[in-house]
Amino acid sequence: QVQLVESGGGLVQAGGSLRLSCAASGRAQSRYHMYWLRQAPGKEREFVSGLSWRAGSTTYADSVKGRFTISKDNAKNTVYLQMNNLKPEDTAVYYCAASSTWRAFGGIQYDYWGQGTQVTVSL
Repeated sequence: QVQLVESGGGLVQAGGSLRLSCAASGRAQSRYHMYWLRQAPGKEREFVSGLSWRAGSTTYADSVKGRFTISKDNAKNTVYLQMNNLKPEDTAVYYCAASSTWRAFGGIQYDYWGQGTQVTVSL
């Protein structure tokens, strides 16, 4: 069992930055591939970014590429999503998820989910 706890969401003006954190705990949590997804009101949940634990590969949705950065601090068992140059269309609940399956752009069954953290970007 792996537990994921997100934090770092909030309200920010367009052009601003936030850093989301996803603290992982539990058995063998370091051997899961980590993903960030988001869900805006009235929309389906969508892939944002992924990080492969084995190769350290990172992937991004086209909509966030060049603005968001996923990283991991192994000592803290925490995955981060640094979000820069935020836009109103980035407003969503952001979730981290863990999976034993690596697929570059998600679209898989995730094994574990965090509770989500709200990000709101105002004009």
